[in-house]
Amino acid sequence: MSPRQFQPEQLERLYEVARSIHASLEPAEALQWLVQESVQLVGASSGSLALVNPTTGLLEIEAAVGLPEAGSSLTLRLGEGITGWVAQHGLPLRIGDVAVDDRYITARADVRSELAVPVNMDDEVRAVLNVDSERADAFSETDQLMLEELARHATQVIRNTWLYEQHRQRSELLRSLVSVGQTINSTLHLDDMLEVITREAAGLGRARMCSLLLLDAAGEWLELRAQHGAGPDYQQGPALSVAESLMGSVIRRQKPAQVANVQTSAQYQHTEIARREGLVSMVSAPLVFNGQSLGTLNVYTDAPHVFSNEEVSTLNALAELSAVAIEKARLYERTVDVEEQLRRNEQLSALGLLAAEVAHEIRNPLTVMKMLYHSLDLDFPEGDPRREDVRVLGEKMDQLDSIVDNIVKFARNAEPQLGPVNVPELIDDLVLLTRHKLQHQSIELVRDDAADLPPVKADATQLSQAFLNLILNAAEAMQSGGTLRIATQQAESTLQVTFTDTGPGMTQAQRERAFTGMLSTTKGKGGGLGLAIVAKVTEAHGGRLEVESELGQGTQISLFLPQ
Repeated sequence: MSPRQFQPEQLERLYEVARSIHASLEPAEALQWLVQESVQLVGASSGSLALVNPTTGLLEIEAAVGLPEAGSSLTLRLGEGITGWVAQHGLPLRIGDVAVDDRYITARADVRSELAVPVNMDDEVRAVLNVDSERADAFSETDQLMLEELARHATQVIRNTWLYEQHRQRSELLRSLVSVGQTINSTLHLDDMLEVITREAAGLGRARMCSLLLLDAAGEWLELRAQHGAGPDYQQGPALSVAESLMGSVIRRQKPAQVANVQTSAQYQHTEIARREGLVSMVSAPLVFNGQSLGTLNVYTDAPHVFSNEEVSTLNALAELSAVAIEKARLYERTVDVEEQLRRNEQLSALGLLAAEVAHEIRNPLTVMKMLYHSLDLDFPEGDPRREDVRVLGEKMDQLDSIVDNIVKFARNAEPQLGPVNVPELIDDLVLLTRHKLQHQSIELVRDDAADLPPVKADATQLSQAFLNLILNAAEAMQSGGTLRIATQQAESTLQVTFTDTGPGMTQAQRERAFTGMLSTTKGKGGGLGLAIVAKVTEAHGGRLEVESELGQGTQISLFLPQ
């Protein structure tokens, strides 16, 4: 029967339903309307539209009318049930009594008859429109033809539904990934970062639990580093072998993998833990940075679930973002460690300079004391108690002289080991080390390097320590933000390196004592080595210092290094 063969009232009803379906802008609403009108059109008591999931190949009910919750969430394989048979064969099926048909799967206990028609797109069955009745032989051939006609109209709606859903998912994915990217990049601490990643991954996938495993230093074991929603059994579980575990295969192949049921899978190592934790389906994505595997990001559900391509793509995209964020956090930690090591080196160097100063100040009066001691010829007779005092005094001066010698030996380590040094490159390294501190204090760094500057003959380590001291000193002076300008230029036969800050500046008294003593300070509080280290290093290199500073106008310190 063609549309021309329908009765006028049937045609009018069909066109009305078709017009209503196509008028809806919301795909889910259109499909629900389609099912509802189909039920009314043929006098059914319930109905549904099951779409073929292009990823899993399973039939999933997208819209339903009159079905209980269990029936509305039913998932079928192709060939399973009457709906699955229609999807597999592409033919309509009208059953007068489902009780005598072995293909029927109960959705409602009181169903007697069923009518199901395929919805074809591009010569493939993409959906099944299904109606049920409590009456036996409830549906006629005309009902079947009317339902087939509705199915034809439903084709474009379903196509639009898929396109709409694809765009919606991609849009949601983009928004989610942007949000996740902003979130995980808002912190530089690795442990905090990992917690954020697992929380966001669980939220994106609406998962029961999410875990993140990282490779150990040897690259042989995967260890749990962060989780969201995991119970004590999972948290206390053993590390996973890269060579033998499912997660290890994700690492080795650098491709996602999913398991339908981790409680029974032979691939999954800890099925007992999965049972106790109530974990069922899982998908795992590799964390890869610059071709190197870092670990895996894993999402678990508490019910059977086949992860779609979109879901896997989402997790994979998040894993890529996470790998970058993890490396960023690790780089930050390494930077902090290096900066701390530089500080220790600075302290040791300063201690050496201090030792040299102390040795010099002690050695001169000690030499005079020893000369006087020997010139006095203090030879008291036996039994005179002063004879023993003189002996002890001589021993103690010799001991003190030995101590000074040791101090001098230690101080020699502070003497510069000269070699060619590219000053702008050296400053580049220091800027890299201190950039987080400067950014945190809202300090703008401005570089002004003259072109084609020749290297200077210097000790790179000591020069780094001096420059680092000046950068940190400027940062200390600009706690509430400001600008630090570092400039390098040729100045006759010297290289001039100038550090200019917009801090509070110094008084005349502070300027006068800033570089004079190893224990002086320009901060007005605390003990510290102050700028004396810079002065000592500059002096050891045969250079000179200039300082310009006024209260409220910042400070400018210039080093002139011979070339």
